[in-house]
Amino acid sequence: MPASIDDLRRAADILRHAERIMVIGCSGGGKSTLSRRICDYLDLPYVSMDREFYWLPGWVKRDKAEERALIPETVARDRWLMDGSGSSTFDLRVPRAQMVLWVRISRWRCLLGVARRGFRYRGKTRPDMAPGCVEQIPDREFLSYIWHFEKRFAPHLVAQLQRHGPDIPVLQLKSHAEMHCLLDLLGAPT
Repeated sequence: MPASIDDLRRAADILRHAERIMVIGCSGGGKSTLSRRICDYLDLPYVSMDREFYWLPGWVKRDKAEERALIPETVARDRWLMDGSGSSTFDLRVPRAQMVLWVRISRWRCLLGVARRGFRYRGKTRPDMAPGCVEQIPDREFLSYIWHFEKRFAPHLVAQLQRHGPDIPVLQLKSHAEMHCLLDLLGAPT
């Protein structure tokens, strides 16, 4: 793992001074909730990759070339927190990041998170999604993505982090308790 941090206190100190933060991890793990809380506390602009770049209204996937063309302008800004795991844009995002938070909790917790989110936002659009992307019952492909995330996607995330930001500090948060502890250390409300 590139520049891995194991100490939550040290990570909180780095976060307090960071102006560009990436939050990555499997769907349903709590990335967006954590991201919004950090943004509120540190007064950072919140950028949801899903809302800003990946999706158009009605769950229409944005063209990859258009998606990629939109990201550099946002990444060039002085301050941001980007919530999203799309490793195909790590070459644009990681070199500008000052810290990466990897929400890396169990697939069971991620599946539970997706189920809870589905009930909470049933018939509505989540704040981190593009307008008109009404919450849906997860399909088999999405559930399979979550189930196999660690085996299929995590190694690629590690490789891309190493390639594009070997010196960028990365904190892996492996439970909701660790996320709450980090927020407590920051002084952010949980």
